[in-house]
Amino acid sequence: MNTQIQTIPRARSTQLILTRGDLGLYAVTVFAWTTSWIALKLQVGPVPVEVSVFWRFVIAAVCMLGWALATGRATRFGWRDHLRFALLGACLFSVNYYCFYHGGKHLASGLLAVIFSLASVFNLLMGAALIRERIDGRLALAALMGCAGIALMFWPEIVKTEFDRHALIGLAFGVAGTLCFCAGNMLSGSNQRRGLSVVSANLWGMIYGAVFMGAIALLGERDFHIDWAPAYVLSLLWLAIIASVIAFASYITLLGRIGAARAGYATVMFPVIALAISTVVEGYEWTLAALLGLIAVLAGNLIVLTGRREASRP
Repeated sequence: MNTQIQTIPRARSTQLILTRGDLGLYAVTVFAWTTSWIALKLQVGPVPVEVSVFWRFVIAAVCMLGWALATGRATRFGWRDHLRFALLGACLFSVNYYCFYHGGKHLASGLLAVIFSLASVFNLLMGAALIRERIDGRLALAALMGCAGIALMFWPEIVKTEFDRHALIGLAFGVAGTLCFCAGNMLSGSNQRRGLSVVSANLWGMIYGAVFMGAIALLGERDFHIDWAPAYVLSLLWLAIIASVIAFASYITLLGRIGAARAGYATVMFPVIALAISTVVEGYEWTLAALLGLIAVLAGNLIVLTGRREASRP
């Protein structure tokens, strides 16, 4: 049974500034996941959340299978690797989405954006706690600047939110979804250190993610129908192919190259680009607080992208 497992040598302690390849992966990730917020809005309708996410990762898994077969990636693995893939599927390809969709029922999108931007901080803390990575002071500063900047940009939404029982439920869902995403980051890094192909790991992770969401839909007695309206179908394909296959392949590859802490800053950039799109499409009006927030986010981004690459662990 071919599992393509190999030992990855210890990286040198000092590495170069991010390469053009790293920056390219970062740009692809930010673009793909930023535009996914528009597609997500078009998914809201008669199809239950669980069913939409189920079909998203069924389509994505089929695309990943074609990619794996075309490039000769391994598709057969032992049970220990499948346990890793199942956990990856739960963290990155199902439960995190389930949490954020339901969090959105109770909280404004601005607060959800702020919560998700905390992934840049959680990645730092998880890396220190779980794999004993040293917390880089520059990255910690950049993460805090990014989170503060996002909070300023969405300040009008935040101050209007009444923190009652429903808001607290939404907050809990948002934090749980972010923690799932960050746990998936740690798992992805671990898989790559074991020599597991990103394509193979994503393939099985998406399969397990679809299974988990299908099980949740069955428990909720949901109908697995598809809305054949053009807006729903096109947004579903965009989410499955661009925001799942391409974006996750780019992000997880980037994570393995520069580390979870630095790659996680991409989560801070999503709402910034989304607001830029909203400025053109929906007439979003910039305030002084929003402009200050934008400056803070971009300054943090500059720190992240001009620092030295993290040394990978054995």
